[in-house]
Amino acid sequence: MDLPSTNAGRGGVRRLVRESWQRSLSLRLDPLTAQAAPTLSADDLDRLRAAHPLAAVLPVINRLLVRHAAEFGLIVAVADESGRLLWIDGDSGVRSRAEDMHFVVGADWSEARVGTSAPGTALTLDHGIQIQRAEHFSQLAHSFSCTAVPIHDPVTGAVLGVIDITGGDGAVAPQTLPLVEAAVAALEGELRIQSLSAPRPAPTRPSGFTASNPLLTVLGTEHGALRGGAPAGLPGPFGAPVPGTGAAVDLSPRHAEILLLLAWNRQGLSADRLAACLNEDQAHAVENLRAEMVRLRRVLALSHPQLRIGSRPYRLETSLDTDAGGLLGLLGRGAHRMALAAYRGPVLPGSVAPGIVEIRGDVSTRLRQTLLSDAAVDVLLDYAHTDEARWDSEVWRACLQLLPPRSPQRAAVVASLARIEAELGA
Repeated sequence: MDLPSTNAGRGGVRRLVRESWQRSLSLRLDPLTAQAAPTLSADDLDRLRAAHPLAAVLPVINRLLVRHAAEFGLIVAVADESGRLLWIDGDSGVRSRAEDMHFVVGADWSEARVGTSAPGTALTLDHGIQIQRAEHFSQLAHSFSCTAVPIHDPVTGAVLGVIDITGGDGAVAPQTLPLVEAAVAALEGELRIQSLSAPRPAPTRPSGFTASNPLLTVLGTEHGALRGGAPAGLPGPFGAPVPGTGAAVDLSPRHAEILLLLAWNRQGLSADRLAACLNEDQAHAVENLRAEMVRLRRVLALSHPQLRIGSRPYRLETSLDTDAGGLLGLLGRGAHRMALAAYRGPVLPGSVAPGIVEIRGDVSTRLRQTLLSDAAVDVLLDYAHTDEARWDSEVWRACLQLLPPRSPQRAAVVASLARIEAELGA
Protein backbone atom coordinates (compact mmCIF):
# COMPACT_ATOMS: atom_id res chain seq x y z
CA MET A 1 0.00 0.00 0.00
CA ASP A 2 1.25 3.47 -0.89
CA LEU A 3 1.31 6.58 1.26
CA PRO A 4 -2.10 8.26 1.71
CA SER A 5 -3.17 9.52 -1.69
CA THR A 6 -4.28 12.91 -0.39
CA ASN A 7 -0.83 13.52 0.99
CA ALA A 8 1.48 11.66 -1.33
CA GLY A 9 1.48 14.40 -3.91
CA ARG A 10 2.42 17.12 -1.41
CA GLY A 11 6.04 18.18 -1.59
CA GLY A 12 8.23 18.67 1.42
CA VAL A 13 6.51 16.17 3.71
CA ARG A 14 8.29 16.26 7.03
CA ARG A 15 10.38 13.23 7.89
CA LEU A 16 8.53 12.77 11.18
CA VAL A 17 5.20 12.62 9.34
CA ARG A 18 6.48 10.41 6.53
CA GLU A 19 7.89 7.87 9.00
CA SER A 20 4.64 7.86 10.96
CA TRP A 21 2.69 7.21 7.75
CA GLN A 22 5.00 4.30 7.00
CA ARG A 23 4.36 2.84 10.45
CA SER A 24 0.64 3.30 9.93
CA LEU A 25 0.75 1.49 6.58
CA SER A 26 2.80 -1.32 8.07
CA LEU A 27 -0.09 -1.89 10.48
CA ARG A 28 -2.40 -2.29 7.46
CA LEU A 29 -4.34 0.85 8.26
CA ASP A 30 -6.25 2.55 5.45
CA PRO A 31 -6.41 6.38 5.43
CA LEU A 32 -9.96 6.17 4.08
CA THR A 33 -11.26 3.93 6.86
CA ALA A 34 -8.88 4.39 9.81
CA GLN A 35 -10.81 5.95 12.65
CA ALA A 36 -10.96 6.01 16.39
CA ALA A 37 -13.76 4.33 18.24
CA PRO A 38 -14.79 4.27 21.90
CA THR A 39 -13.19 1.21 23.47
CA LEU A 40 -14.40 1.81 27.03
CA SER A 41 -17.82 1.40 28.56
CA ALA A 42 -19.11 4.23 30.75
CA ASP A 43 -18.31 2.22 33.89
CA ASP A 44 -14.83 1.32 32.66
CA LEU A 45 -14.18 4.97 31.77
CA ASP A 46 -15.24 6.10 35.24
CA ARG A 47 -13.00 3.52 36.90
CA LEU A 48 -10.03 4.39 34.70
CA ARG A 49 -10.47 8.10 35.33
CA ALA A 50 -10.76 7.64 39.09
CA ALA A 51 -7.59 5.57 39.28
CA HIS A 52 -5.48 7.55 36.82
CA PRO A 53 -2.66 9.69 38.26
CA LEU A 54 -3.55 12.64 36.00
CA ALA A 55 -6.94 12.98 37.69
CA ALA A 56 -5.11 14.68 40.56
CA VAL A 57 -3.86 17.52 38.34
CA LEU A 58 -6.98 18.25 36.29
CA PRO A 59 -7.60 21.58 38.06
CA VAL A 60 -4.06 22.63 37.10
CA ILE A 61 -4.67 21.64 33.47
CA ASN A 62 -7.86 23.65 33.55
CA ARG A 63 -6.09 26.71 34.94
CA LEU A 64 -3.10 26.56 32.62
CA LEU A 65 -4.67 25.40 29.37
CA VAL A 66 -8.42 24.92 29.19
CA ARG A 67 -9.55 28.44 30.00
CA HIS A 68 -7.18 29.95 27.45
CA ALA A 69 -7.87 27.27 24.83
CA ALA A 70 -11.61 27.90 24.98
CA GLU A 71 -10.95 31.60 24.43
CA PHE A 72 -9.30 30.84 21.07
CA GLY A 73 -11.65 28.14 19.81
CA LEU A 74 -9.55 25.13 20.83
CA ILE A 75 -10.09 22.02 22.92
CA VAL A 76 -7.80 20.24 25.36
CA ALA A 77 -7.71 16.46 25.64
CA VAL A 78 -5.99 14.23 28.18
CA ALA A 79 -5.23 10.67 27.11
CA ASP A 80 -3.70 7.80 29.05
CA GLU A 81 -0.44 6.06 28.16
CA SER A 82 -2.32 3.87 25.63
CA GLY A 83 -3.82 6.81 23.76
CA ARG A 84 -7.35 6.46 25.16
CA LEU A 85 -9.01 9.84 25.61
CA LEU A 86 -10.04 10.24 29.24
CA TRP A 87 -11.03 13.90 29.39
CA ILE A 88 -11.88 16.54 26.79
CA ASP A 89 -12.74 20.16 27.51
CA GLY A 90 -12.66 23.57 25.83
CA ASP A 91 -14.68 25.23 23.10
CA SER A 92 -18.04 23.46 22.82
CA GLY A 93 -18.38 24.15 19.09
CA VAL A 94 -15.03 22.53 18.32
CA ARG A 95 -15.88 19.62 20.62
CA SER A 96 -19.09 19.06 18.67
CA ARG A 97 -17.29 19.12 15.30
CA ALA A 98 -14.54 16.85 16.61
CA GLU A 99 -17.15 14.22 17.37
CA ASP A 100 -17.45 13.68 13.60
CA MET A 101 -13.95 12.19 13.63
CA HIS A 102 -14.73 10.26 16.85
CA PHE A 103 -12.55 12.50 19.00
CA VAL A 104 -14.59 11.66 22.10
CA VAL A 105 -13.86 10.39 25.60
CA GLY A 106 -13.21 6.67 25.68
CA ALA A 107 -11.92 6.60 22.08
CA ASP A 108 -8.53 5.09 21.21
CA TRP A 109 -6.32 7.64 19.45
CA SER A 110 -3.13 5.60 19.49
CA GLU A 111 -1.06 5.48 16.34
CA ALA A 112 -1.87 1.79 16.06
CA ARG A 113 -5.55 2.64 15.81
CA VAL A 114 -5.80 5.83 13.72
CA GLY A 115 -2.31 6.28 12.32
CA THR A 116 -0.58 9.64 12.45
CA SER A 117 -2.09 12.07 14.95
CA ALA A 118 -0.60 14.36 17.57
CA PRO A 119 -1.63 12.35 20.66
CA GLY A 120 -0.86 8.93 19.21
CA THR A 121 2.40 9.87 17.50
CA ALA A 122 3.61 11.89 20.51
CA LEU A 123 3.17 8.76 22.63
CA THR A 124 4.98 6.64 20.02
CA LEU A 125 7.95 9.03 19.82
CA ASP A 126 7.80 10.12 23.47
CA HIS A 127 8.19 13.81 22.72
CA GLY A 128 6.02 16.78 21.81
CA ILE A 129 4.87 17.15 18.20
CA GLN A 130 2.49 19.14 16.00
CA ILE A 131 0.35 17.63 13.24
CA GLN A 132 -1.37 19.95 10.79
CA ARG A 133 -4.52 19.10 8.86
CA ALA A 134 -3.65 16.72 5.94
CA GLU A 135 -0.58 15.45 7.80
CA HIS A 136 -3.02 13.24 9.70
CA PHE A 137 -3.13 9.72 8.34
CA SER A 138 -6.91 9.45 8.63
CA GLN A 139 -8.84 11.64 6.22
CA LEU A 140 -11.49 12.16 8.88
CA ALA A 141 -9.00 14.35 10.75
CA HIS A 142 -7.86 16.52 7.84
CA SER A 143 -9.87 19.56 8.94
CA PHE A 144 -8.12 19.68 12.32
CA SER A 145 -4.64 20.50 13.57
CA CYS A 146 -3.20 19.48 16.92
CA THR A 147 -0.26 19.74 19.31
CA ALA A 148 0.50 17.06 21.88
CA VAL A 149 3.13 16.51 24.57
CA PRO A 150 3.58 13.36 26.68
CA ILE A 151 3.58 13.67 30.46
CA HIS A 152 5.78 11.49 32.66
CA ASP A 153 5.75 10.26 36.21
CA PRO A 154 8.32 12.55 37.87
CA VAL A 155 9.50 9.73 40.14
CA THR A 156 9.68 6.69 37.83
CA GLY A 157 9.92 8.43 34.46
CA ALA A 158 7.13 6.27 33.06
CA VAL A 159 4.77 7.80 30.50
CA LEU A 160 1.46 8.59 32.18
CA GLY A 161 -0.35 9.97 29.18
CA VAL A 162 -0.43 12.89 26.79
CA ILE A 163 -1.87 16.42 26.75
CA ASP A 164 -3.34 17.46 23.40
CA ILE A 165 -4.55 20.78 21.96
CA THR A 166 -6.89 20.37 18.97
CA GLY A 167 -8.68 22.84 16.70
CA GLY A 168 -7.89 24.98 13.69
CA ASP A 169 -4.55 26.41 12.68
CA GLY A 170 -4.18 28.06 16.09
CA ALA A 171 -3.59 24.60 17.52
CA VAL A 172 -0.23 24.47 15.69
CA ALA A 173 0.80 28.10 16.08
CA PRO A 174 4.54 28.49 16.84
CA GLN A 175 3.85 29.38 20.48
CA THR A 176 1.48 26.46 21.12
CA LEU A 177 4.07 23.71 21.50
CA PRO A 178 6.22 25.66 23.98
CA LEU A 179 3.05 26.56 25.89
CA VAL A 180 1.98 22.92 26.23
CA GLU A 181 5.52 21.84 27.10
CA ALA A 182 5.63 24.46 29.86
CA ALA A 183 2.24 23.29 31.14
CA VAL A 184 3.43 19.68 31.18
CA ALA A 185 6.54 20.69 33.14
CA ALA A 186 4.27 22.40 35.67
CA LEU A 187 2.05 19.31 35.86
CA GLU A 188 5.02 17.04 36.46
CA GLY A 189 6.18 19.41 39.19
CA GLU A 190 2.74 19.25 40.79
CA LEU A 191 2.77 15.46 40.63
CA ARG A 192 6.18 15.42 42.33
CA ILE A 193 4.86 17.61 45.14
CA GLN A 194 1.83 15.36 45.55
CA SER A 195 4.04 12.27 45.65
CA LEU A 196 5.74 13.67 48.76
CA SER A 197 2.46 13.69 50.66
CA ALA A 198 0.58 10.64 51.87
CA PRO A 199 -2.43 9.98 49.66
CA ARG A 200 -5.78 10.84 51.14
CA PRO A 201 -8.98 9.01 50.27
CA ALA A 202 -11.31 11.00 48.11
CA PRO A 203 -14.58 12.06 49.73
CA THR A 204 -17.54 9.93 48.73
CA ARG A 205 -20.49 11.52 47.03
CA PRO A 206 -23.85 10.80 48.70
CA SER A 207 -26.25 8.80 46.59
CA GLY A 208 -28.81 10.97 44.85
CA PHE A 209 -27.05 14.18 45.87
CA THR A 210 -28.09 17.22 43.86
CA ALA A 211 -26.08 20.43 43.82
CA SER A 212 -27.70 23.82 43.99
CA ASN A 213 -26.74 26.34 41.33
CA PRO A 214 -24.64 29.37 42.20
CA LEU A 215 -26.72 32.52 42.72
CA LEU A 216 -25.87 35.93 41.29
CA THR A 217 -27.46 38.77 43.26
CA VAL A 218 -27.97 41.98 41.30
CA LEU A 219 -31.12 43.55 42.76
CA GLY A 220 -30.47 46.80 44.58
CA THR A 221 -26.69 46.39 44.61
CA GLU A 222 -24.02 48.34 42.76
CA HIS A 223 -21.53 45.49 42.54
CA GLY A 224 -23.37 42.20 42.62
CA ALA A 225 -22.31 39.11 44.49
CA LEU A 226 -21.92 35.42 43.76
CA ARG A 227 -22.78 32.85 46.38
CA GLY A 228 -23.75 29.22 46.83
CA GLY A 229 -23.21 26.40 44.37
CA ALA A 230 -21.67 22.98 44.39
CA PRO A 231 -19.99 21.72 47.57
CA ALA A 232 -16.87 19.56 47.63
CA GLY A 233 -16.87 16.48 45.46
CA LEU A 234 -19.03 17.78 42.65
CA PRO A 235 -17.82 17.73 39.04
CA GLY A 236 -15.61 20.57 37.87
CA PRO A 237 -13.08 20.81 35.02
CA PHE A 238 -13.13 17.69 32.78
CA GLY A 239 -15.82 16.25 35.11
CA ALA A 240 -13.33 15.86 37.98
CA PRO A 241 -14.16 16.74 41.61
CA VAL A 242 -13.19 20.25 42.65
CA PRO A 243 -13.34 22.17 45.92
CA GLY A 244 -16.33 24.40 45.12
CA THR A 245 -16.42 26.35 48.36
CA GLY A 246 -19.74 28.03 47.65
CA ALA A 247 -18.53 31.02 49.67
CA ALA A 248 -19.98 34.43 48.81
CA VAL A 249 -17.72 36.65 46.75
CA ASP A 250 -18.30 40.32 45.93
CA LEU A 251 -17.86 41.07 42.25
CA SER A 252 -16.59 44.13 40.48
CA PRO A 253 -19.37 46.07 38.70
CA ARG A 254 -18.06 44.94 35.31
CA HIS A 255 -17.91 41.26 36.28
CA ALA A 256 -21.45 41.44 37.66
CA GLU A 257 -22.60 42.99 34.38
CA ILE A 258 -20.95 40.26 32.30
CA LEU A 259 -22.34 37.40 34.38
CA LEU A 260 -25.84 38.85 34.35
CA LEU A 261 -25.78 39.37 30.58
CA LEU A 262 -24.65 35.78 30.04
CA ALA A 263 -27.23 34.44 32.50
CA TRP A 264 -29.92 36.45 30.69
CA ASN A 265 -28.78 35.26 27.25
CA ARG A 266 -28.27 31.53 27.72
CA GLN A 267 -27.76 30.99 24.00
CA GLY A 268 -24.61 33.10 24.27
CA LEU A 269 -23.38 36.43 22.95
CA SER A 270 -20.69 37.09 20.38
CA ALA A 271 -17.73 39.17 21.50
CA ASP A 272 -19.01 42.12 19.45
CA ARG A 273 -22.52 41.85 20.87
CA LEU A 274 -21.36 41.47 24.45
CA ALA A 275 -19.04 44.46 24.07
CA ALA A 276 -21.96 46.51 22.72
CA CYS A 277 -24.17 45.43 25.65
CA LEU A 278 -21.43 46.68 27.98
CA ASN A 279 -21.09 49.95 26.06
CA GLU A 280 -17.55 49.01 25.09
CA ASP A 281 -17.67 51.26 22.02
CA GLN A 282 -14.07 52.35 21.90
CA ALA A 283 -11.61 51.24 19.20
CA HIS A 284 -10.36 48.22 21.13
CA ALA A 285 -13.69 47.06 22.57
CA VAL A 286 -13.32 43.34 21.86
CA GLU A 287 -9.69 43.23 23.02
CA ASN A 288 -10.67 44.96 26.27
CA LEU A 289 -13.55 42.53 26.73
CA ARG A 290 -11.28 39.52 26.25
CA ALA A 291 -8.88 40.83 28.88
CA GLU A 292 -11.80 41.32 31.28
CA MET A 293 -13.01 37.78 30.59
CA VAL A 294 -9.59 36.43 31.55
CA ARG A 295 -9.81 38.29 34.87
CA LEU A 296 -13.37 37.09 35.49
CA ARG A 297 -12.43 33.48 34.83
CA ARG A 298 -9.61 33.78 37.35
CA VAL A 299 -12.09 35.01 39.96
CA LEU A 300 -14.43 32.12 39.21
CA ALA A 301 -11.60 29.59 39.29
CA LEU A 302 -10.86 30.54 42.89
CA SER A 303 -14.38 30.94 44.25
CA HIS A 304 -16.76 28.94 42.04
CA PRO A 305 -14.72 26.64 39.76
CA GLN A 306 -17.83 24.75 38.68
CA LEU A 307 -19.15 27.94 37.05
CA ARG A 308 -17.60 28.09 33.62
CA ILE A 309 -17.78 30.46 30.66
CA GLY A 310 -17.40 29.17 27.12
CA SER A 311 -16.29 31.12 24.07
CA ARG A 312 -17.43 31.80 20.51
CA PRO A 313 -19.98 32.84 21.51
CA TYR A 314 -19.41 33.72 25.14
CA ARG A 315 -21.89 31.66 27.14
CA LEU A 316 -22.39 30.01 30.50
CA GLU A 317 -21.61 26.30 30.26
CA THR A 318 -23.07 25.62 33.70
CA SER A 319 -26.25 26.86 35.33
CA LEU A 320 -26.30 30.19 37.12
CA ASP A 321 -29.37 31.48 38.91
CA THR A 322 -30.01 35.19 39.44
CA ASP A 323 -32.21 36.88 42.01
CA ALA A 324 -33.67 38.96 39.17
CA GLY A 325 -34.62 35.83 37.25
CA GLY A 326 -36.05 34.29 40.42
CA LEU A 327 -38.18 37.39 40.90
CA LEU A 328 -39.66 37.05 37.42
CA GLY A 329 -40.32 33.38 38.11
CA LEU A 330 -42.31 34.31 41.22
CA LEU A 331 -44.32 36.84 39.25
CA GLY A 332 -45.04 34.25 36.60
CA ARG A 333 -46.43 31.88 39.26
CA GLY A 334 -48.61 34.60 40.75
CA ALA A 335 -46.55 34.74 43.96
CA HIS A 336 -46.84 38.53 44.10
CA ARG A 337 -46.16 38.94 47.80
CA MET A 338 -43.04 36.78 47.64
CA ALA A 339 -41.85 38.60 44.52
CA LEU A 340 -42.18 41.99 46.16
CA ALA A 341 -40.38 40.73 49.25
CA ALA A 342 -37.53 39.54 47.01
CA TYR A 343 -37.30 42.89 45.21
CA ARG A 344 -34.52 44.83 46.92
CA GLY A 345 -34.30 47.49 44.26
CA PRO A 346 -33.45 47.94 40.56
CA VAL A 347 -30.97 45.68 38.79
CA LEU A 348 -27.40 46.98 39.27
CA PRO A 349 -28.67 50.53 39.72
CA GLY A 350 -25.29 52.16 39.10
CA SER A 351 -24.73 50.51 35.72
CA VAL A 352 -25.09 52.49 32.50
CA ALA A 353 -24.27 49.52 30.25
CA PRO A 354 -27.01 49.36 27.57
CA GLY A 355 -27.63 45.65 28.09
CA ILE A 356 -28.02 46.09 31.84
CA VAL A 357 -30.26 49.13 31.41
CA GLU A 358 -32.50 46.98 29.21
CA ILE A 359 -32.64 44.14 31.77
CA ARG A 360 -33.25 46.63 34.59
CA GLY A 361 -36.13 48.17 32.67
CA ASP A 362 -37.59 44.77 31.82
CA VAL A 363 -37.56 43.58 35.43
CA SER A 364 -38.95 46.84 36.82
CA THR A 365 -41.64 47.07 34.14
CA ARG A 366 -42.79 43.48 34.58
CA LEU A 367 -42.95 43.89 38.35
CA ARG A 368 -44.95 47.08 38.04
CA GLN A 369 -47.34 45.85 35.37
CA THR A 370 -47.98 42.51 37.07
CA LEU A 371 -48.73 44.12 40.43
CA LEU A 372 -50.93 46.77 38.83
CA SER A 373 -53.00 44.19 36.99
CA ASP A 374 -53.16 41.27 39.39
CA ALA A 375 -51.90 42.02 42.91
CA ALA A 376 -54.03 42.30 46.02
CA VAL A 377 -54.38 45.82 47.37
CA ASP A 378 -52.14 45.26 50.39
CA VAL A 379 -49.32 44.06 48.13
CA LEU A 380 -49.83 47.00 45.79
CA LEU A 381 -49.75 49.40 48.75
CA ASP A 382 -46.43 47.93 49.88
CA TYR A 383 -45.11 48.42 46.36
CA ALA A 384 -46.34 52.01 46.31
CA HIS A 385 -44.18 52.76 49.33
CA THR A 386 -40.98 51.56 47.63
CA ASP A 387 -38.53 54.13 46.32
CA GLU A 388 -39.34 53.02 42.79
CA ALA A 389 -43.12 53.68 43.03
CA ARG A 390 -43.24 56.48 45.59
CA TRP A 391 -43.86 59.08 42.87
CA ASP A 392 -45.88 56.84 40.54
CA SER A 393 -49.36 58.39 40.48
CA GLU A 394 -50.83 55.50 38.47
CA VAL A 395 -49.88 53.04 41.20
CA TRP A 396 -51.38 55.23 43.93
CA ARG A 397 -54.61 55.67 41.95
CA ALA A 398 -54.87 51.93 41.50
CA CYS A 399 -54.52 51.53 45.26
CA LEU A 400 -57.29 54.05 45.80
CA GLN A 401 -59.58 52.17 43.41
CA LEU A 402 -58.94 48.84 45.13
CA LEU A 403 -59.40 50.05 48.71
CA PRO A 404 -62.87 49.66 50.24
CA PRO A 405 -64.79 52.95 50.55
CA ARG A 406 -64.50 53.00 54.36
CA SER A 407 -60.85 51.90 54.53
CA PRO A 408 -58.78 54.04 56.93
CA GLN A 409 -55.90 53.78 54.45
CA ARG A 410 -57.68 55.88 51.81
CA ALA A 411 -56.71 59.15 53.49
CA ALA A 412 -52.99 58.34 53.28
CA VAL A 413 -53.34 57.36 49.63
CA VAL A 414 -55.19 60.58 48.80
CA ALA A 415 -52.47 62.55 50.60
CA SER A 416 -49.78 60.82 48.59
CA LEU A 417 -51.59 61.61 45.34
CA ALA A 418 -51.91 65.25 46.36
CA ARG A 419 -48.17 65.38 47.15
CA ILE A 420 -47.29 63.93 43.76
CA GLU A 421 -49.57 66.34 41.90
CA ALA A 422 -48.20 69.30 43.85
CA GLU A 423 -44.61 68.38 43.09
CA LEU A 424 -45.36 67.78 39.43
CA GLY A 425 -47.28 71.04 39.22
CA ALA A 426 -44.40 72.94 40.81
